[in-house]
Amino acid sequence: MTTDLADWPIAAAMLPFSSRLPDGSPLQTASAEQWHPLFQEIAEAGFDHVDLSDNCFRPGDMPDDQLDALASVIKLARLKPSSISVVRSSVIDERHGDDHLAYSHRSLEAATRLGIGTVSIGLHRPLTEAQQRQLWFWTVAGHRDDPDDRAQWQKAVTRIRELGQHAAELGIVLSLEMYEDTYLGSADSAVAMVEEIGLASVGLNPDIGNLIRLHRPVEPWLDALRKVLPWSNFWHAKNYMRDEDAERDHYVAFPAPMESGLIDYRQAMKLAVEAGFRGVICLEHYGGDGLSVCAANQRYLRERVLPACRHVTPHASRVRQPHRG
Repeated sequence: MTTDLADWPIAAAMLPFSSRLPDGSPLQTASAEQWHPLFQEIAEAGFDHVDLSDNCFRPGDMPDDQLDALASVIKLARLKPSSISVVRSSVIDERHGDDHLAYSHRSLEAATRLGIGTVSIGLHRPLTEAQQRQLWFWTVAGHRDDPDDRAQWQKAVTRIRELGQHAAELGIVLSLEMYEDTYLGSADSAVAMVEEIGLASVGLNPDIGNLIRLHRPVEPWLDALRKVLPWSNFWHAKNYMRDEDAERDHYVAFPAPMESGLIDYRQAMKLAVEAGFRGVICLEHYGGDGLSVCAANQRYLRERVLPACRHVTPHASRVRQPHRG
């Protein structure tokens, strides 16, 4: 196996962790000593990289001294921060879009301070009350971007291009997370968006898991991946079991380990390597002991999937890939 494949950065997402300490106080404003057990737990699960998913921390809202303390705690746990995932902060939100745009800019600056080369953003909105009441929030429809609203589409292009230019100035890459019912909600729309933005610093986060979990007809995962992988520079990777009975209009999905779900990650990773993808892989899982499932998924990738990619001939990616550091 090449060194590139052997050293591929695979990060744990922070989705399994709460944004609050046991006493109810915010994790964001806790002390370095209170942060340390969380990162130590991630390291003890077998990870050497961590994605700073902003469901726990919001680096873009931290002053420099707090970012420096965060970096020290992560280093003390023998981890490396690989990426920042900004979620549910759409820059075209009708009420909060301006604030989200400013926060996304601050997140890019925070990434640079932390030595991070990748920031992922999306156009998905906060969960509705109905979604929050469900066991699996994706079984209830949330906000939908209007595909016929060309002014709103252009606003997304303009604002993301602004962020992409900022990322390029900082020497990092911006990744756009695929998510249902947004302008990044299908392979064709996501590719059209990144093509219109037209910056090498802006690519896609091919989170096809966000799509195959929907309880409705979806594009076949392999068809979607073939379209988006050449434009991809970061990857929220997860898997779901899925059952379909189109004749009865019956669709069911629920989280599963990577090797057991619908997406064949052995095939998907070969296609990614062939497409020139070299971005960070961030492992996510909902439900149960998410960290342990992600740890098992990392072993699956390192021990079985990546070795199977060693003979794949890579092509040039259509977007800039993050600096490994």
